[in-house]
Amino acid sequence: MTVPDAKRLKALEDENGKLKRLLADTMLEMSAMRELLAKKW
Repeated sequence: MTVPDAKRLKALEDENGKLKRLLADTMLEMSAMRELLAKKW
């Protein structure tokens, strides 16, 4: 693996981590909203 390849891999891993956290946060918010709506109606 060359240095540019390693840098690209690191950048992709970082982006992947950010996207996973964003997805987890969104899913948590959706779950909370569903719970709130279920109790309200």
